[in-house]
Amino acid sequence: MKPSVRRVADALLAAGIEPEIVELAESTRTAQEAASAIGTSVPRIVKSLVFLADDEPIVALVSGSNRADTSLLASALGKSIGRAEAARVRDATGFAIGGIPPLGHKTPLEVIIDRDLLQYDVIWAAAGTPHAVFSITPSELIRVTGGRVVDLKEA
Repeated sequence: MKPSVRRVADALLAAGIEPEIVELAESTRTAQEAASAIGTSVPRIVKSLVFLADDEPIVALVSGSNRADTSLLASALGKSIGRAEAARVRDATGFAIGGIPPLGHKTPLEVIIDRDLLQYDVIWAAAGTPHAVFSITPSELIRVTGGRVVDLKEA
């Protein structure tokens, strides 16, 4: 198990979840790639997107079929929202884009969760690399991330 995947497994264990991380030969870098590799639908994939809220990194966990509406995010947080460059994302999370998990970040980050993810019994998130994923229920995702559920879907 790669060190970045081990960090996710350890974070899940610390949160009281027995990690069932699946490492795949296929890429799971995009929601479509992940859904195809896992054999699930794109909306059940959790995209971990890092934004800057008043220049502080935050994580938005968005359904794979949705585009995050940054104006909705700004409104929910009461802050201005911008994109985070790859180096800033890695610095804040400890992970590279394409494998960012919803937890186990290098620094504690505020987490916002797309309400659309709550309609599924099981969802799939990155586990530290573009080839590793894990399944989780929406309620457990909220619990382990301390995330706040918000309408994020771009109309």
